[in-house]
Amino acid sequence: MITSTTYDGRSAETLRTLLDVPRLALYDAVSSTLDVAHGLAAEGAPAGTLIVADQQHAGRGRHGRRWTSAPGAGIWLTLIERPVDPAAVQLLSLRLGLRAARVLDRYASSPVRLKWPNDLYVGAGKLAGILVESRWRDERIDWVAIGFGINIRVPADIPGAAALEGTSDRAEVLAELVPALRAATDARGLLGEHELAAFAERDLARGRTCREPALGVVHGIDARGALIVRTAAGDVACTSGSLVLEEDA
Repeated sequence: MITSTTYDGRSAETLRTLLDVPRLALYDAVSSTLDVAHGLAAEGAPAGTLIVADQQHAGRGRHGRRWTSAPGAGIWLTLIERPVDPAAVQLLSLRLGLRAARVLDRYASSPVRLKWPNDLYVGAGKLAGILVESRWRDERIDWVAIGFGINIRVPADIPGAAALEGTSDRAEVLAELVPALRAATDARGLLGEHELAAFAERDLARGRTCREPALGVVHGIDARGALIVRTAAGDVACTSGSLVLEEDA
């Protein structure tokens, strides 16, 4: 773990002030910003603490997948929050994706689309991924660590990836993205009608055949964040697993 004093020419304190967060931990390289976040949260780091790294050696994805990120190739961050509504945590990835997509639209070549439950796409290429990890104390949620990775340039070793366009200033993107992520963690309850409509407009998979988490045709999501798949036996609400489309199987 190598600390850093600047990020795209901005000092850690300048960046912290720009992003209006109570604490910023800035690194040249880490194994994973999620690992750093859990350590800081366990020590009492306040909600809004942000960990940003220029490079990750062992970034973490869903189902334990590992990946590396080259220096300067993207935005790699984890945000610590301490939400009070456990039910809303189950929907957090979807809400984060919705708000992030609106921010990233201005930096993308076409409107950002969402793939349930936690991926952002531009065209047919994956632009970004979200991973939310929570820690509980008895029946109360203690903190969530929100991991977010966004490609600034297309990685040569990952086929089918996409990247932002029109900016090389990651701090500029962060200045819009971080407030949006924080606002998503403040939401409570089930998804509202406007959120469901917003997701439907950006839904990458709606109307397409999928193999997982069930075999059928994707028909959007419900207020609980479940993926609705129309199968031969009827509609199935899937609350876990990964979405694998037929053409990607």
